[in-house]
Amino acid sequence: MSPASLGTAGVVLVTVPTIAIGGASLLTLIGRRTPGYLDNPVRRGLWRAGHAHAGVLVLFALVALTYVDQARLADGTAALVRLLFVAAPVLMPLGFFLSVVRPGDTRPNRLIWLTTLGGLCLAAGTLILGIALIQVA
Repeated sequence: MSPASLGTAGVVLVTVPTIAIGGASLLTLIGRRTPGYLDNPVRRGLWRAGHAHAGVLVLFALVALTYVDQARLADGTAALVRLLFVAAPVLMPLGFFLSVVRPGDTRPNRLIWLTTLGGLCLAAGTLILGIALIQVA
């Protein structure tokens, strides 16, 4: 792997403890029967989705980063693809969590758009990398 891809993978790996802390926080909310979580299905669902997406997207990003250098992308395009793969597991979960911050929120607020932005980052990075890999093959 190139130094740029290794550095990006390092940044992605540094996010893993935040996912673990988030999981522990969710378990604490469940164990303590904290009002505003168990009795709020919208908040509970979005926070569970945020936690799940964070974990899956971090793994996906780490796998995808192993292919960036093999795709023979221009330096700027490779940097963009790396950035997109880091942005997706940050933006999408943030949208899920921040859209229902208050315990009484029964509808997502405007920050739910971060999930769409994260999805667009994921789609763009995946398409660019996938097409480049097909061209190399």
